[in-house]
Amino acid sequence: MAAPVRRSGLQQDVINLYRACFRAARQKPIANRSHFYTFIRQQFRQHTLKRNDFATIEYMLRKGRKQLETYSSPSIQDVHV
Repeated sequence: MAAPVRRSGLQQDVINLYRACFRAARQKPIANRSHFYTFIRQQFRQHTLKRNDFATIEYMLRKGRKQLETYSSPSIQDVHV
């Protein structure tokens, strides 16, 4: 059995945000969930950052958390990609 992967705190923060986004998308109407899934993937793949660019990663995490808070609102029913 392989040893568990060791991740830095920032790496774990990014993974946790990614998972939280998908959990929030599961609260949306079934017909629109695929739009949210596509949107989430695009947002995370949009930027190619170096692993040691800590300031930018932290900025993107803050921005992502704000977006998550906005899109988690029950009034937001769909996103257009």
